[in-house]
Order: sequence, then structure tokens, then C-alpha cells
Amino acid sequence: MTEIVLGVGASHSTLMNTHWEETLHKDRAERFRDALKEARDEIAAARPDTVILVGSNHFRGFWLDLIPSFTLGVGECIASGESGTPKGPQPVDVPLARHIANSLVEGGRFDPAYSARLQIDHGQSHAIQYLLDGLDVEIVPLVVNVFAHPLPTLARCEELGSAIRDAVLAFPGDRRVAVIGSGGLSHRLPWPDWREPHGEDEEFMVGAWLNGRENWQDYDVRRREIIRAAEAALNPGFDDEFLSLVEHGRTHRMTEYSTEELEKAAGNGAQEVRTWLLMAALLDHAPGRRLAYEPMPEWLTGMAVAVLDPVQTTERQP
Repeated sequence: MTEIVLGVGASHSTLMNTHWEETLHKDRAERFRDALKEARDEIAAARPDTVILVGSNHFRGFWLDLIPSFTLGVGECIASGESGTPKGPQPVDVPLARHIANSLVEGGRFDPAYSARLQIDHGQSHAIQYLLDGLDVEIVPLVVNVFAHPLPTLARCEELGSAIRDAVLAFPGDRRVAVIGSGGLSHRLPWPDWREPHGEDEEFMVGAWLNGRENWQDYDVRRREIIRAAEAALNPGFDDEFLSLVEHGRTHRMTEYSTEELEKAAGNGAQEVRTWLLMAALLDHAPGRRLAYEPMPEWLTGMAVAVLDPVQTTERQP
């Protein structure tokens, strides 16, 4: 019997790795890092065999020559290793991954892209580094397009999470499965709408996203300079409301946002909450527990960690 034993939502930032010493709010940074360690320990205690790892793409594993809304890794998985994140092959639960892909297609609900040689970036590997540190688990990577418009709607992401839940629970093997949603919360990156760039920096970014498949590292120095020069645009009020939805098992309420409304409220980087929404749907929107929330302007992001326990008996609110 296969069961889903735990869910974790966690923000990511490569600036944890590259600019820790320059971080001004060290107390906040340390509380967030400690929460990642606590979540890692809860994953370990849940004893998963496999982790479904839902993350975003930052144009180091996908480029504008081909951008699916959802991509499942069903074979090899290679981490790009940028900014001190893990690099190289990652262990994939191929039977479960292929079962999910087959079930989604045969069920007629979704036709996801799949990759037998998937390259992921820190949208997943940041979670591997901090949440799966030292754990003997395989992954099923799921990449969600959150930065190259048009984006999948939040409602579609919630529906996909529910469909994957059904597929996982029907898997004929014997698996204990945890789910991680990596990304968010509020933040604004200096990234353009690729369809309408303005100015040299935006033109450069779009060129990197279009032409970087074979040489993405060549663009990285200037990319980092553009990001480091950006001003933080956080919305702690939005983040608190979102985490309250997670805590009360009402994350599905995020489907009331349009893509444009979400960006206006919390920035283009907040589109990553799709990964949390997918994770929560896989947990059937079990109530969650907030481990940390820290606004980190140095990292341009509202940083949060939460855990969803499927045996939680707290009454869910509509």
C-alpha cells in the first residue's frame, strides 16, 4: 500500500549560499535556516521512500525554445549546481514517476510533459540541499512553469495536485511518499515578461533564456549582477494571509487569484506559490503548521517553512 506521509512547503534563495556573510538580518536568516533543519528532521521521522519534489524553473533547465506548463522527470535527473546547490545526477523513483505520468494521461485529466533526462536548477536542488540532507530517498521531480508567460492557472495547479494524489495512492507498489513544494513567497525579481522586454538588462535576460541551453553558465555573472542590483519588494501581509490558509487547510482558496492579481499583490516571484498549492493538494489540503516566516530583503524574498501532516485532525474550514 502506498501512502502520502508528509508535506513541506519551503521558500528558496541561492543567496543563502552565495551571500550569507553579507546578510544583514542574520537573526532572521538563522531562524529560517533552523526551520529548514526542523522540517528536514520531520521528513526523516516520516521515513519516506520517495519525495515528490515540486519546484519552479529559473531558465537553467528549461529555455524559451520549449516551455511546458508541467514536466515530470521519469528517468535521469541532473541538477545544474548553480550558486552552490547540489550538482549532478539525482536518484529518481522511476517506477512511481512513470506510473504517475501514465495515470495522468490514461485518466484523461492531464497530458504533462515528461523527460527521461531532466535538468533541474535550484527550484528543486535548494530543497535537496537543505530538506533532504543526508536522507536516503529517491525523488520524483515535477517542474512547474512560473516565470515564462502564459503560466498555468492556479486552479489548474490545484487540479494537477489532486490528480497526482489519486495516482500515487493507486500505485501498486509499497511506498511511503513525502511531498515538497519549493518556492515563494512574496518577491519581485528583475525579470521581464519575455514577450515585451524593455531596456538592455531585460533584452539580455530574454536572450539568456532563449539561447542558454548549451551555455547557460556564460550568462550567469551578469544575471547575478542584475538580481543583486534589484530592490526588495516584499509583502509580509500577503505572506501572512497565505500561511494562514496553509495552517487552516484552505490553500485551495489561492485558486481565486488570477495570475495578474497574484503578481500585483506579491510580485512575479510569488507565482512560485503554485508549488505550495500543488503540494497541499497532494496532501488533500491537510492543515499545516508554520515553522518560520522571515522577511528577507537581502534575499529579495519572504522566506517561509511549513509542514502538513495528513493525520492532523484539526477541522478544516471552507
